[in-house]
Amino acid sequence: MNVELGISTFGETTPLEKTGKAISHDQRIRDLVDEIVLADKLGIDAYAIGEHHRKDFAVSAPEIVLAMATSKTKQIHLSSATTNLPTIDPIRVYEQYATMDAVAPGRIEIMAGRGSFTEAFDLFGYDLNDYDDLFKEKLDMLLAMNKNEILDWPGGKFTPKVDHIGIYPRPEKPLPISLATGGSPASTIRAAEMGLPIVYAIIGGKMEHFAPLIKLYKAVAERTGQDLSKMPIAAHSWGWLSDDKDKAIKEYFYPTKLLVDTISKERPNWTGMTYNQYLEGIADDGVMFVGDSGTVANKIIKMMETLGLTRFYLHLPIASMPHEDIMKAIEIYGNEVVPKVKKHFKDKENKKKLFSFK
Repeated sequence: MNVELGISTFGETTPLEKTGKAISHDQRIRDLVDEIVLADKLGIDAYAIGEHHRKDFAVSAPEIVLAMATSKTKQIHLSSATTNLPTIDPIRVYEQYATMDAVAPGRIEIMAGRGSFTEAFDLFGYDLNDYDDLFKEKLDMLLAMNKNEILDWPGGKFTPKVDHIGIYPRPEKPLPISLATGGSPASTIRAAEMGLPIVYAIIGGKMEHFAPLIKLYKAVAERTGQDLSKMPIAAHSWGWLSDDKDKAIKEYFYPTKLLVDTISKERPNWTGMTYNQYLEGIADDGVMFVGDSGTVANKIIKMMETLGLTRFYLHLPIASMPHEDIMKAIEIYGNEVVPKVKKHFKDKENKKKLFSFK
């Protein structure tokens, strides 16, 4: 079982606990590039950056930040997390990511999603009532141009007709494209039917609650004749690392509560976070990964085995933390967590082969 371990981020710019002031957007973006470079040096497999159009997140154009990192990195895979397809032109998405692939061949990926926030609909003049239809049509168009150099597209309600026109530049191989979801059965079925890898945002509840969705994904893929060996199943979850477990738990409560409380004011189905709820989230069966390297590594192993994941992204952090602390957390993740998790699965695979041979 070849597992991949990465980091995801939104470039958070919420107020810091110690100062009460937020990091500026330009400083957060500069810091973010440094964090990606460090992750690359440590051998972390992937770095994924989300798209938002809000004051509390610095990154509205993940492809630009990723492009800045391409020439400064050597091996790490660089991905969006997500590209919000309903409010962007899929042709431009393809062209931008194909251009990055020229500098970092084979290391560029697109994680396509509908977006968990809705600010971009008003910003770019789209109707929120078309939320799902926009995504479906633009995803189909993106996949068509990824497959074929010359695009013949009939046009639709939201996309123009393209009559036998080449889309350039072309990477040596088609760009890896996965579908990101917060846990929607409809998105799970869609990804499976289309043969697309899937990425679940697992940020609340218990990890085993996602098992039926993954079972559904596999069942639909098999029923529709898809090759599951080419469809990695991934998750990304909130987390934080320190050399001291209690220190990590103490540090992470403030930013987590800050973000949850902010979102709860915007969404009727969210509530503010209490300390007891926080402790439930970081418990063994919760879905926040907070603590020292041993605690976090063991919990990642548990989630990957429980759900049958082949990829995992630690969202680091979920709200603003000091840059030097983030760099330290990345060092712990790359030097201690990633090797331990990979060794576990390598040993498990070797043992399986040994018994199979006997």
